[in-house]
Amino acid sequence: MNKSVPEIQQAFKQLRLSETAEELPELLRKAEQSSWTYLEFLEQITTYELKRREEKKSIERRMNWARFPFYKPLSMFNIDEQTAITERQLRQLREFQWLEQAYNLILLGPPGAGKTLLSVGLGIEAIQKGFQVYFVTMGELIQLLKTEEYVNKSKTKLKRLRASDLVIIDDVMYMAMDQREGTLFFQLIHQLYERSSLILTSNRSPEQWIELVDNPGMMTAILDRLLHRVEVIHMNNESYRLKHQETIFS
Repeated sequence: MNKSVPEIQQAFKQLRLSETAEELPELLRKAEQSSWTYLEFLEQITTYELKRREEKKSIERRMNWARFPFYKPLSMFNIDEQTAITERQLRQLREFQWLEQAYNLILLGPPGAGKTLLSVGLGIEAIQKGFQVYFVTMGELIQLLKTEEYVNKSKTKLKRLRASDLVIIDDVMYMAMDQREGTLFFQLIHQLYERSSLILTSNRSPEQWIELVDNPGMMTAILDRLLHRVEVIHMNNESYRLKHQETIFS
């Protein structure tokens, strides 16, 4: 008795050929249209499975490289509960033309407004589109920059950061920077300028950043580069974190 396509798909899954199982109906359609021989059909199946496996391995490598604090794709970002960004704007962000053109995004708002959730979601999707992404908090970044010259781990992490298409810096300017820290940060932004895109999250506006450095002129130079090609999104709605926190009360 001949098996149905779903039954054959299930058999492929049991053989751990899950990618081929999903694509089987399309491969069968192409085989019929192009009158593939048995050998040609087998070649198409194996080529497709090997290609998809390599793509998955590449995504896994880039996900490990990115160092996200959690794995939450954009599907977990509830657009209906946000007033800062529309469905259409989110679709435009997911097209990643801004990333290809080295535009920056600045997400502003209070803690819990969903800034990090949105930035990580975009980062995950960028990786799936083939981009290299790196996530770092501002505090960790400053520490990496200060120890790069003599700590190999810092050197390796910053090398990966500088090689990325998209760099996400979380909690920018949550605390003041001294002269040396400001200089190191300026040098990094200058290196990334118009070569990589940045997503910056902060609970302070860029105008307030100038007040948090010993050298206001240095921060002005940083802002000149960050704001040259940028989209600023104000996420000032009710705390996303508080809205979804569980309660012990019924």
